[in-house]
This record gives sequence, structure tokens and C-alpha cells, in this order.
Amino acid sequence: METRGEDELPTAAQEQGSNTGDTLNPGSSSEGIRPPAPPRPGTINLLDETNNPLSNSPQSPRPSTRPNLQSQATTALSLKDISSQTNPDVPREVLFSSIGRNLLGRGLKAKPSLSQLTSARGSEAGDTASIRSYVPNAEGGEEESIFGDFITDATHEQQGKVEVLSLPEFPEDDGEDDFVKEFEPIGDLAEDGRNEELLLERWKAKRKHYLILSAAGKPIYTRHGDGGLISSYVGIIQTIISFYQDSDDPLKSFTAGDTKFVILTQGPLYLVAISRIWESDNHIRLQLEALYMQILSTLTLPTLTRLFSVRPSTDLKRPLQGTETLLSSLADSFTRGSPFTLLSALECLKIRKSHRQVINNALLKTRADSLLYGLVAAGGRLVSVIRPKKHSLHPGDLQLLFNMIFEADGVKAGGGESWIPVCLPGFNSSGYLYMYVSFLDLRGEAGSAAENSPSKDESVAIILISTDKESFFQMQEMRNALVEQMEKNGSIKIIKEAIDRGRPSPTDIVPGTVLRHFIYKSKAHVQFVMSSYDPDFSSITRHRRLISTYNALHDSVHARGTHVKVHHSVSRSASSFAWVTPIFEFYCVAGPNTNRNALAQSANKIVRWVQQEEERLFIIGGAELGFSSD
Repeated sequence: METRGEDELPTAAQEQGSNTGDTLNPGSSSEGIRPPAPPRPGTINLLDETNNPLSNSPQSPRPSTRPNLQSQATTALSLKDISSQTNPDVPREVLFSSIGRNLLGRGLKAKPSLSQLTSARGSEAGDTASIRSYVPNAEGGEEESIFGDFITDATHEQQGKVEVLSLPEFPEDDGEDDFVKEFEPIGDLAEDGRNEELLLERWKAKRKHYLILSAAGKPIYTRHGDGGLISSYVGIIQTIISFYQDSDDPLKSFTAGDTKFVILTQGPLYLVAISRIWESDNHIRLQLEALYMQILSTLTLPTLTRLFSVRPSTDLKRPLQGTETLLSSLADSFTRGSPFTLLSALECLKIRKSHRQVINNALLKTRADSLLYGLVAAGGRLVSVIRPKKHSLHPGDLQLLFNMIFEADGVKAGGGESWIPVCLPGFNSSGYLYMYVSFLDLRGEAGSAAENSPSKDESVAIILISTDKESFFQMQEMRNALVEQMEKNGSIKIIKEAIDRGRPSPTDIVPGTVLRHFIYKSKAHVQFVMSSYDPDFSSITRHRRLISTYNALHDSVHARGTHVKVHHSVSRSASSFAWVTPIFEFYCVAGPNTNRNALAQSANKIVRWVQQEEERLFIIGGAELGFSSD
């Protein structure tokens, strides 16, 4: 009997002898000549039933319906096979998203360079082969291999010159005509109610709704229609929410068909979003929190608590009367797509650091004694700010201010000067501050707005905030002195030139780049910079698809428990890319079939450009007043 060491694996002949036993030839010993192994077939085709001896099917050949693959069929998975082994309630897009994250996340580390993503030889074949397993929008051939047939589809689309995001990335974002009509009013209910059914159909056709109601079921605000028209739907929602509240298991979200319901409970208020647009629950919840802060900016938290503690069935419509336009403009910005809300960061106007310092010095030189915050803003982008020591403006508070000043029609329509009591919940939700707002007309001399008011991006406002409600005339004097200083030192001209230049396009930064749009967020400064929406994303539908794509990327890299810091996604009409480090977040979109090496190289160049231009793109530190608000 042969002997072998314990760490040695048995040979095939030894295994065969042990399996057949020692009685193959009773007349011979175990050390004699063993019988030869059976001959091996020249080819093995486990998928061919005619060559499978274990198959009970007839031996007649069966015509194959599978298209010719580039390699021999072995263990390729099909979409049907995957679906049958997973949760049927999980959408196919979510399944592929997780597959893409797993495949692309292995071995990738968050480094300030993407050289690890590019091959040494720059082979396009090797590049595309690594990403074909994630194509969330592939519709044709669901019964075919998920690895085998996308080369043909990609070639066909490339020949057809598919424009970036010309196709819906998500089924929820389909229907261009419907989305254009999203912001049109549904009309008023007739006195006799004869058009009620028509109005309800228009209401149901809207892709996104925001509802605010009290715990007692009183409708407070609805973006489309009015409380009387949809009272029955409000009652159903209130009943569902109350059922879970009573069981000490608050309802946060649920899905019905292609519609998502997200609920935010804040004391006596229920804020509900009903959406058929692709957004994650977390992003929608941030939007509801912003709407709640908008309510607090009008009432303050103590006032809201007192009203409902005295009378739980309080009708909040009367105290909030006149703020519907603020709520609606904020809601519409979410529906169109808001990078501000997605990133929880603010955008600044790009000017030289020395020019910004000149404006800061003018604010400090002319400041009134009762001034708390002083800001200069252009079209929702911050130009300059002075603040108390150890205090910064919360991004959510700035969002409320910019929504009130630049988005809603009330302040801009008034022209000239405005004096507005406002609560900034991020600063102090218990009391009011008083805000002085004055617009500058950059087309002529600084002063009140002209009859034909400029567009949002061309609007420049001076915003002065005080704790003293009697300080209007002090703020007015400071504004006049500040404008005089800015005219003398040329700051108004510098701001106008910066507005006229607009946001840069990716090709302005990196000539010949494949990128069509990007967003860079500085985590330390809580600010972001992005490229121009023109020309690819100027339409409302393309803009919405772009933000939905960024939503998907943001959700993928920030999902709970994920360790993916680089995410690459390919679809029928776009290639998107996310890169997250402890210092920054970077998101970009390119055309379909874009080489991943080219994406990585362009991302590196854009990031280097941002870091070189950091002091122009971001407000670093800002000017501080010589006192603390404590």
C-alpha cells in the first residue's frame, strides 16, 4: 500500500482507486496494475440535452432560440434567473444598482487620484468589459444573458447619436409633455361643483404633491388644488398616519405602485410628499424638513406649539395666510431639482479673493451698530457675508432667505426696499430677526429696481439682518453708504461682470473633455460649485433628469453600510460618475458609451482646477464682526 504525507493532495489515480475499492481484481494486489480510466470526451457541453446522459428528453436536436454569444455558453446568468432568486418586491433598477456597486466597489479606495481606475494601456476593451454588468435601463432581451448582448445595443445607440439624457434614466422621469405642465394651476372649483371630476383628474396627473395637515386632520397647505377639493384624500392619509402613530410605530414612507409616499411628523404637523419622480426617501425627507422650517420662519416654534397646545384642532391657514407663495416656490424648486437641497450646501459667485475682500471691508466700514448679519447675494449665489464671531449662517436658513428673496414674487415685486420679520430656525427657532432687503439695478446706477425687473440670475440684493425691529432707518443708511463705497471701488462692476460670465462649462475648464456637467462639494466649507446647465440641460425635463441622476449617485455612495467611494453607472443615454473623499464630493455626467478612463481623467482635472481656484470659488472664513452674538 502506498503511503503519502499528510499535507499532500491525492492524485486522481489514487482517488479513483479508493473510490472503486480494493476488490476490482481479487487475484491481484493493490500494488498491481490498475485498470485504465475511461476515455474523456473531446468536448463537454452541459447545456446540450442531446449529449447529456442524465437527460430524459428525446434525442432529437432542438432549435436554439438563444442568439450567438461571443463565448461558449457555460454558466452565464439571465435576468430571469436572478429575479427568481431575489425578493420580487425589489425593483430591477435597485437590484442592478447593488450589483454595480459591488462590482465597482471592490478594491477601490478614496484617494485624491483616480489613476487606479485607468488601465495601464488605456484599453477600451478592458474598460467596457468591466462595466457591462450594470445597465439599468436595458429593456430588450430580458431573457438573455446580462453580460452578452449590450455591445450590439451600445453600437446601435452610438450610430444613432443618442444625446446625453435624451432618454429617461428612470421610468418615473418619463413623459416630457407631462412634466412641462407640472407647474400649471389645475383651476378653481365651480360654485356648483360641476368641474370637480375634471379638476381631480388634473390633480392626479401631477407628478409630485406636497401636503401639510394637522394631527387632527385639518388641511393646512397643498401644492396643487385646495383642501376642499382633495379633502377625502387628506382624510385617508391622516387615518393611515394616525393608525401607526397610535401603535408607537410612526409611519415614515410607503410605496403604492409607481408612487412614493414620504411622511415627516413634526409635533402637531404631518408633512407628506407624494412623488412619481425618482428620488430617495432621504432626499424627499430633507425637502419636507425645509418646508417645515419655512413654516417656523413665519410663526416661530413657541408660537406653533402654543397654538396647538391650547386648541389641537387649530386651523393654521389663517396664521400662515400670505406664505403660500413661499411654500409653493420652495416646493417647485424641489420638483425641478435643487442641488442646494441635495448637497445641503450653498453656492457662491466666483470672483477674485481680493475683490471679495474689498466688498467685505466695505461692509465692515459701513456697518450699523445693530447689524447681526450682512450679505450681498447675486441670483441665489452668495457674494460676501459678515457675521458675528463663532457664528455661521446655517445652509437651511440661507435657503429660506434666498427662496423668499429670489424665488418668490413678493419681495422682488415690491422693488425698492423691504423690511421683513423672519425667524431663522437654524440660528434661533424661538424668536424673530428683522431683515432689510434692497435690490440693485446693474443695468444702470445702483438704486431701486426698474420697471422691467431683471431675471433671477441677474438680481443682486443687499441683505442686512438685525435683532432690533426699530432699526429700519439704520439699515437704510448702511445700505446707502455701502452702495456708495461699492461704486467707488468698482465692486458693482466686478459683480456684474461675474454674473455675465456665468457658470463655466466643462470644456472651458478642460478643453475637449467628455463631461457635460459636474458638481463639486467642499465638505469643509459646506459650499459647492457646478458647471453651466447650458446647452444640454437648459430644458426643464433634461434638468430634472440630471438631478435624478445625481440623486441616484448620491444615494449610492451614501447608503447606510456602504463602503463604495467611487461609483460608475452606465445607461442608455448617459454615463455618470461619483467620487467621494473626506475632503470633497464630486459628481459628473457624460454622454452614453463614454470610456471610463476618459471619465476618470476628466474628473481628476476638474478636481485639480477647483483646488487651484478654491479661494475664488468659495467663501473661506468670511469677515467677522468685532463682537459675539452671545
